[in-house]
Amino acid sequence: MNIYLVGGAVRDRLLGLQPGDRDWVVVGETQASMESAGFKPVGRDFPVFLHPDTGEEHALARTERKSGRGYRGFVVDADPSVSLEEDLGRRDFTINAIAQDAHGGLVDPHGGAADIQARVLRHVGPAFVEDPLRVLRAARFMARFAPLGFTVAPETMALMLEITASGELAELVPERVWQELRRALASQRPSAFLRTLHEAGALAVVLPEVEALYGVPQRAEFHPEIDTGVHVELVCDMAARLAPGDELIGFAALTHDLGKALTPAHVLPRHIGHEQAGIAPLRALCERLKVPTEHHQLAVIACREHLNVHRFDELRASTVVTLIERCDGFRKPGRIDQLATVCEADKRGRTGHADDPYPQGDSLRAAHAAARAVRTDALREGLSGPAIGKAMREARIAAVAAATGKRT
Repeated sequence: MNIYLVGGAVRDRLLGLQPGDRDWVVVGETQASMESAGFKPVGRDFPVFLHPDTGEEHALARTERKSGRGYRGFVVDADPSVSLEEDLGRRDFTINAIAQDAHGGLVDPHGGAADIQARVLRHVGPAFVEDPLRVLRAARFMARFAPLGFTVAPETMALMLEITASGELAELVPERVWQELRRALASQRPSAFLRTLHEAGALAVVLPEVEALYGVPQRAEFHPEIDTGVHVELVCDMAARLAPGDELIGFAALTHDLGKALTPAHVLPRHIGHEQAGIAPLRALCERLKVPTEHHQLAVIACREHLNVHRFDELRASTVVTLIERCDGFRKPGRIDQLATVCEADKRGRTGHADDPYPQGDSLRAAHAAARAVRTDALREGLSGPAIGKAMREARIAAVAAATGKRT
């Protein structure tokens, strides 16, 4: 068989990164010949097989022809006559259109290796505009590769603007949008994802609640960056720095300030009550993209509570216990640490403040630990029913007061 390593494994090796999963293209074979060689068919939309020994995916070389709207509107041809170069020609970016043969030699008909050297994300050919998902993929690749110095080629950005203008982004199913978003939020530079989509006009289509933040002013003494959209970019990058690879923290960071887009113009640049105002657009975003429940719930908590955590030093011990209860922090204790991390990302996600200390986070964690240390068994004697719950709450308040020096 003529088998070639393709895609991300080749690209990442050329970038000096640790390659992930390896994908292979097989030229000149059929489904029958693959199965007779022991490969297990698993492809639903095109011929993909699992190697009998390694379990790695092997796809037949194929071409694609546009047949309808959206990213699924393609007819696939996996005839044995399809060449390796034809297969590479259907791929999205030059850096992903490089193959490696069994001897380590490269097949690079579109100059992907040169673009890797130049740190340019460039489309392979004019068929790029046929798949609207590629706009999101470009943005997601930028979230990963912007720290390495990558930029989007101007001619590729022009095609992304063309795709946005075509209206085909609306054809993307929510699950695919969420898949690209979550991977971007787990990358090192989520801001590059947002910025790329914003510049391509696509953010207004896939994340209109976030797009609405760009151009909304904040008070310069608290936010030197002024623009709320820029602030959210900085917060997302700080979340990636504080909790690398944690898409849950990243999503809460992304959505914590959605209410600022709803502030009446005569109130600006102040944002009174934005934390409560942000819950409705946040819920709308989560429902539209079918965001997982865990992400949805933490994001609502961070949206609602981030100002309370920022002013933690002003809170009474009883108010702290109430906050923890609102977050379901006794039944799901991990949430309090997550909330503290998101709030730290918010506070440090401001121009010139990236290295500021955030003692409120550790204070909240210490108060939570003190309250959780209270045990029901020690309070049960002589009590029953609601009286146990009341005694538990009072003991937790006392524990928080003792641990933090707060008034009850």
